[in-house]
Amino acid sequence: MSTPEAPGAAPDHAAPDHAAGYRPGRTLPLRIEAMRQLRRRRTMVIGGVLAALPFVILLAFKIGGTPGRADRTTFIELATASGPNFAVTMLFMGTGFLLVIPVALFCGDTVASEASWSSLRYLLAAPVPRARLLARKFAVGLAFSGAAILLLPAIGLVVGTAAYGWGDLRLPAGAGLPAAEALPRIAIAVAFVFLAELVIAALAFWLSTATDAPLGAVGGAVFVSIITGVLDAVTALGDLREWLPAHWQYAWADALQPQLEWGGMLQGVSLSLSYAVVLLALAFRGFARKDVVS
Repeated sequence: MSTPEAPGAAPDHAAPDHAAGYRPGRTLPLRIEAMRQLRRRRTMVIGGVLAALPFVILLAFKIGGTPGRADRTTFIELATASGPNFAVTMLFMGTGFLLVIPVALFCGDTVASEASWSSLRYLLAAPVPRARLLARKFAVGLAFSGAAILLLPAIGLVVGTAAYGWGDLRLPAGAGLPAAEALPRIAIAVAFVFLAELVIAALAFWLSTATDAPLGAVGGAVFVSIITGVLDAVTALGDLREWLPAHWQYAWADALQPQLEWGGMLQGVSLSLSYAVVLLALAFRGFARKDVVS
C-alpha cells in the first residue's frame, strides 16, 4: 500500500517543465494583441481625432483667411503654399504635445489596463511568460504610436494637396525644396519624431507596469513631457537643457533645410534611445519581480 506524499515533497520522477504541446514562443501572438488593441474604443477615438484635425485646420484657414505673403515666416504661415507645406504644418502642430498623447496612451494603457480589468493574472496563468507579455504589448503599443504619428502628416498631405495643389515645399527662411525632394525629407522628419517619442513611450510603459491605474500611467508620461518642455524654456539652465528630450523635439526641421543637417537629430535620437533603454530595463526588471494579484 503506497503512502501519500507530503505536501511540497519532490515526486519520484522528474515532472516535465510544461504541459505537452505548450510552446512559450507561441503565446500571445502579435496579430492577436494588435487586433485586441485595434478594436478598443480609445484607438478609434484617437485615430478619428488625428484624421479630422487637418480638416479642422483647413476649415480654420477658409474661415479666417490666408496670411499675407509678406508675413509668411513660420511653417504655420506657409501652410497654404502647397500640399507638402500643409503636411509639414500638421507635423509642426503635433510636435511637443498633440502627438505625445497617443504615444503615452498606446504604451501606457497596456499592462495597467489589463490589471484594472483583473485580467492580467489570467494572461500570466495562460501561461504567457512575463518578458514575452511585456515585449508583445510594447511592440504593439509602438506600432500604434508610429501609425498615429504618421497619420497626421499623411492626411495633411492629402488634404493640403486637394486644397492648395501639389507644389514645392516653401521654407520660412525663404528657400524651398522641389516637391520630389520634399517627400523623402518629410519622411525623415516623421521618422525623427517617432524616435524622439520613444522616451515617452518607454516612460509610459514603465509606469504601466508599476501601477494598476491606466490614467496614472498615461497622465504621468504626459505630465513629465510638459514639465521637460517648461524646463527647456528656462534659459538659465544653459547647457543642462541639452539633457532634456524636449530640447530636441523640433530638430526635425533640420531635415527640411536646403542642406540636410543631421547633428541635432542624431543628438535627439541618441538621448531618447538612451533614456528609453533605461526605462524599459526598469519595466522588465520590476515586472519580473512583481506580485500580480489583479
